[in-house]
Amino acid sequence: MTVTIAEELLLLAYNDEKGTQLVAGTQLDPALAGALLAELAVNDRLELSDRKVTVKDPSPLGDAELDATLARIAEEGKERKPAWWVQRLQSAKLRKRLLTRLAESGVLTEQRGKVLGVFPTTRWPEANPDVEAEVRDRVISALAGADPGARTAVLIAIAHAAKLDRKAFPGASRQRVKQIAEGAWTADAVAQTIAAINAAMIAAVTAATAAATTSTTG
Repeated sequence: MTVTIAEELLLLAYNDEKGTQLVAGTQLDPALAGALLAELAVNDRLELSDRKVTVKDPSPLGDAELDATLARIAEEGKERKPAWWVQRLQSAKLRKRLLTRLAESGVLTEQRGKVLGVFPTTRWPEANPDVEAEVRDRVISALAGADPGARTAVLIAIAHAAKLDRKAFPGASRQRVKQIAEGAWTADAVAQTIAAINAAMIAAVTAATAAATTSTTG
């Protein structure tokens, strides 16, 4: 089964049995948006730098979420920074769409309930472990020293930026994670993509945290 990098990230970000998030939405949502941009870059549809996102090839990839993102960027009349796009693309709705896709394909189960019998809640426990197992095998191999390849490197870098790596792979070498996350092992194009996404996520998480703090104290 083929899943996007964003969906791979979601599988790592949810507890398999409880179906609950391992990191806060303020970290996860920018990571998902960054994953969409990064996957389009890895597939030569976008070029990312600190200053701008450039459409290299507007042709669709055949995935509804990726193609909608690509079309939205192509239709934007002005060049924007990756951080701008992460801010625009991130949302709880994006997360819900991706979780729903995984549930509809049989990877997760959608379980609705209520907290204290009043507040609605949804959990997403794993139904088919094979997809996440393949993702974990790739990541663990890379963290053990194997060449991660562009896709796996991007996944590790984004998980690291979202502070998910320590919870999903608590025994991993922090030095190896940092090496991959900084793009030190790879060609310029992938390293540039990773650097741009990392910077964009930091900006988005900082903005979200500041907004949440202001809302709490205001």
